[in-house]
Amino acid sequence: MSLTKCLLLALLAVVAIAAVSAERIRYDNYRLYKANSENADQLAVLKQLEGSSDSIMFLDGVHIVGAPVEIIVAPHKVPDVLDILGKAEIKYELLTKDVQKTWDETEEKVAIKGRAARAYNWAEYYELDDTYAWLQTLANQYPGVVTLIEGGKTYQGRSILGVKINKNKGSNKPGIFLEAGIHAREWIAPAAATYIINQLLTSEDASIKELAESYDWYVLPHANPDGYVYTHTTDRLWRKTRTPYGSCFGADPNRNWGFHWNEVGASSSACSDTYAGPSAFSEIETKSLSDYIASLKGKIQLYISLHAYSQYLLYPYGHTSDLPDNVADFKQVYDVAIAAVNKRYGTKYTGGNIYDAIYPAAGASVDWAYGTQDVRMSFCYELRPSSNSFITGFRLPAEQIIPASEELLDSIVAMASEVKKLGYFDN
Repeated sequence: MSLTKCLLLALLAVVAIAAVSAERIRYDNYRLYKANSENADQLAVLKQLEGSSDSIMFLDGVHIVGAPVEIIVAPHKVPDVLDILGKAEIKYELLTKDVQKTWDETEEKVAIKGRAARAYNWAEYYELDDTYAWLQTLANQYPGVVTLIEGGKTYQGRSILGVKINKNKGSNKPGIFLEAGIHAREWIAPAAATYIINQLLTSEDASIKELAESYDWYVLPHANPDGYVYTHTTDRLWRKTRTPYGSCFGADPNRNWGFHWNEVGASSSACSDTYAGPSAFSEIETKSLSDYIASLKGKIQLYISLHAYSQYLLYPYGHTSDLPDNVADFKQVYDVAIAAVNKRYGTKYTGGNIYDAIYPAAGASVDWAYGTQDVRMSFCYELRPSSNSFITGFRLPAEQIIPASEELLDSIVAMASEVKKLGYFDN
């Protein structure tokens, strides 16, 4: 049976899963607080509070003294949380008394496409089956150029579907691997990934044509399909996989990779959004995807992971402040890439090594690719917006999909060019 037929059957098999969903979660009268630890004892209190209940949602990792964290608290948990913060003398501020109301008032014009609507475009966000159907269409439209690939499986039986793009058949070209959507609620990441696929296939811009023709591209828009579907059917703020762990669900698939797993910047509580899982590669999503990437060892010279938000460009490591042995090259590529992202719309990115630039975070895909697969250039983009509030952070207006993707592609063009100058594609 062909891969296309197998994938189609897999898609049909999960229709029942997608169709049967719980009532969509609302956040009426949930409060949003910003808290800030001033010492190690206060940080420890916040760490203990994180993951203590699924009615308390930390939107930021609790890793560094002095780094503010946003916390969504269900109405019945407000007294308990305020009591804990007060006793620990942790400073906090109330950002909104009603998350749902504030969210509705600041509606960002997110549009969600249905499969019966008009042709696939980047004026709106799509559901998983719409994007998968589009990828299958590309394989039919560009035979010999676009090949469907299955990067892995999910707990609920979905395929981690992507495409390989090879515009110069028969040539032994360097490989670029692009993975997006590993955190379910970061919708702009898969949208940007599909935009890049389309541009690689259709653009007449000389620099993009060169990018498409010079490399074998492996692009997976949805590295966490179960979670993404759940953000559409049930909880827009869902981040993790959907594996059941007692009364809680899911592990953070970007803390679950087998490279310095769970050493720092992750939680051992199954209710936490940064739960590392019970073991490295405990999630079928990360295990099967890592197996696929490992099958390409020696073919991939540049690994790119798309996330949101904060406008960062990051490189290894997340588990330590120690820098990669080729950090000078990383910095050189970084400088060129963030300069390029700024040119079209003036968007400012910052960043550097993960541990120092954003926070400690062990078990991420970019570190694993660099540390175990001999991928000497491995980067993570945190896309628009720069805002540090979830109100606009995870709900980027659909009207920004194209500009955010355009500037990202500008940056990747510059990045690939600099990586080539440094000789990494010669390996």
